[in-house]
Amino acid sequence: MSQLQLVAQERDFIVVNKPAGMNFHTEDDTPGLVALAAEQFGLQLFPVHRLDKVTSGLVLLPTSSEAAARFTTLFSERRVNKFYLALASEKPKKKQGWVKGDMVKARRGAFKLLKSQENPAITRFYSYSLAPKVRGFVLKPYSGKTHQLRVAMKSLSAPIIGDKLYGGQGSDRTYLHAYALQFEYQQQNFQFSVPSSEGELGKYMSALTREFAEQPWQLEW
Repeated sequence: MSQLQLVAQERDFIVVNKPAGMNFHTEDDTPGLVALAAEQFGLQLFPVHRLDKVTSGLVLLPTSSEAAARFTTLFSERRVNKFYLALASEKPKKKQGWVKGDMVKARRGAFKLLKSQENPAITRFYSYSLAPKVRGFVLKPYSGKTHQLRVAMKSLSAPIIGDKLYGGQGSDRTYLHAYALQFEYQQQNFQFSVPSSEGELGKYMSALTREFAEQPWQLEW
């Protein structure tokens, strides 16, 4: 059984680092992140946000139903700032800026971005050249749509490396990592971050963090 990294343990919640490839919820008798964390840390945990199976990084898990209700409100009102790192092999259509548009279901469980703006997915990003055919991205979602960042990257003609569903270059994992969370809770400001060096291209994720995104909340969003 995988041992999860405990990033923080506060009075009302814990923060753990989810490995890439781990299901969030239990599926087909294979324990998911929430079940594994509950067993490993001996706590009752309440999921209030989630990560795709392919995505690594920070997950906040309240330890009471009261705290879960408060965090559900914070997440739904977009008062938890989330910052992600990603790698792509292609140069994006623009180096930084916004990606906005409605998302609809496409084929094979994928989604696609439309030009319409009725209930748009909204993402802001910065990108940096790390090496030939390796570009790093710092992304901040302003909405919480399924596959939002993966679709945003594809729409920029720079699908995430390893993201087969959206046409990314083949690799050992999908290089999308939930790097940092920043929010105010019970009149206290919290900031958590966890670097990623997981995978064959982990050194580029480390370089992206070290050189451009160590404190992503200080970038101009």
